[in-house]
Amino acid sequence: MNIRKATTLYEQWLGSFTPLVAVDLDFKHQQMATGAFPFLRSTFYRWMQVWPDVCHELATAPTVLSVGDLHVENFGTWRDREGRLVWGVNDFDEAAHLPYTNDLVRLATSAYLAIAANHLDMECAAASEAILTGYRAGLKAGGRPFVLAEEHAWLRSIAQNVLRDPTVFWQKLNALADVKLGVPETAQNALEHGLPAAGIPHVVKHRVAGLGSLGHPRFVAIGEWQGGRFAREAKALVPSSATWAHSTTDTPEIFYQTIVDRAVRAIDPYVQLQGHWIVRRLAPDCARIELTALPEERAETQLLQAMGWETANIHLGMRGVGKELLRDLQKRKGKWLDTAAQAMVRATTADWEAWKRQK
Repeated sequence: MNIRKATTLYEQWLGSFTPLVAVDLDFKHQQMATGAFPFLRSTFYRWMQVWPDVCHELATAPTVLSVGDLHVENFGTWRDREGRLVWGVNDFDEAAHLPYTNDLVRLATSAYLAIAANHLDMECAAASEAILTGYRAGLKAGGRPFVLAEEHAWLRSIAQNVLRDPTVFWQKLNALADVKLGVPETAQNALEHGLPAAGIPHVVKHRVAGLGSLGHPRFVAIGEWQGGRFAREAKALVPSSATWAHSTTDTPEIFYQTIVDRAVRAIDPYVQLQGHWIVRRLAPDCARIELTALPEERAETQLLQAMGWETANIHLGMRGVGKELLRDLQKRKGKWLDTAAQAMVRATTADWEAWKRQK
């Protein structure tokens, strides 16, 4: 199956769970042609078709509740219940039960593509080694969240560098397009459930963000409360693309809330699943970190080690699995992650080039 047919079939499947926003989907297709890195971020459904064949020896590894669509720009900051700044994975739309190796290979592949696009300055083999080093250390330690209060000064510096200017942040939200066709009742109920207090006046805007979920309905409630602005986003969730790729006849399940609740994590109390809508707080200090926004001094090896450790934090949500994963890692000799990531870079690049030609 070529990338064009795969995309058509996947989007038909996707549309059976939620009405798709056609203009956003068209924009996603345009972004997919701009580079192999954005193509990877946009096409987890294709990854789930390709990677078991390309990395067949890794596809039989122990299964855990995984991020699925893990990549180097799937990390950001939020505030926990104590108001502390926390860093970690911030998107679990594609969470599914998968071999633990899937997340590691996808993370390494994204790092390699980011290196090729000059977003990271390091050798590919060093990137995969850093990810594995952090992952092993996280498993051995039993996991630990990245709370940027007293520790991780280097990571706190990176995170605070990209915290958005509040004035610019709110100007961008205010400039979002008005909702033209009305807000679904279920989305409105989800947004109201996430407001700072019941009955606060607010306006609802249409938001375009991300790449993998472009085309999903996404609404933002914006208002004022106790002397300041607030924003809550509701995004339509569907089952993981892994369900589509595996052609399962089982009733699809959404694992977003489950994976967040089980992970070794200082949770964001504002992230809640309401029906088939994921609701979250939007704020200057609650945002995904893009590689292009990182400072020049960004300790890239440490950053990828931290990403590996945070991946372990997620996988350790399957209680008692740590020793099994360490035993499996011990059996994998040589630069297996580098080899797998290089193979997936070639497969992803071939699909991207085919997509560009067909466009």
